[in-house]
Amino acid sequence: MRRRDFFTSTAALGLLAASRGALAAAPDGPAQAGGKVRPLKAPENEMIRVAFAISKGTTEIDYVGPEAVFETWYQDPVTKKPAPRFKLFTVSDTREAVDGRVADFTFDTVPSPHIVVVPAQRGSVALTDWLCKVSPTADVTMSVCVGARHLAAAGLLNGKKATSHHDAIDRLAKDFPDVQWVRGVRFVEGEKISTGGGLTAGIDLALHVVERYFGRAEALKVAEHLEYEGKGWMV
Repeated sequence: MRRRDFFTSTAALGLLAASRGALAAAPDGPAQAGGKVRPLKAPENEMIRVAFAISKGTTEIDYVGPEAVFETWYQDPVTKKPAPRFKLFTVSDTREAVDGRVADFTFDTVPSPHIVVVPAQRGSVALTDWLCKVSPTADVTMSVCVGARHLAAAGLLNGKKATSHHDAIDRLAKDFPDVQWVRGVRFVEGEKISTGGGLTAGIDLALHVVERYFGRAEALKVAEHLEYEGKGWMV
């Protein structure tokens, strides 16, 4: 991925304000008491790989918001040096420039991800096929905004609760009637498949994924570093 200085990549977040009140809908599988899904275990000897699927028409904030969360540096308590926990890269049909972006990998060459992030975008049949392939082995496959359409097209949301941008839900409900579309929530969380609401809701969902790996105290450090005051990820 074309790495940017952290503060450059997150500058736009200063314009973000907390949106609607936050609730998490029921998960798509067995959950812990209180309706929360189980914590995630980070790999011991490698970074957590995060693949951002991109194509023509990718919505910038759907992509940059979660990216900023996952690439927030972590200070090693022993060395006091930055110790990133997530390795971020982009994946697409091609490595040719699309809308000014050049993906790090194609769907044929991308390393197996622990986390898949699908922002709103035009997408392709290749994206749908790739999601079907990687979602069973990924820890989390998550969409942001109308990126949920691509999860639905892959059949990953059939029979499950899901959400998207509030203006898109009526259309999504017509196109994908087997999905239980939920309004008025920041995200709908499942053990392996999660969907974020519109735009800034992707930040809440990404923060909650950090919490699932490392606990609330660490996720709070990320939110504080981003000066993000939304509480929608605290469920």
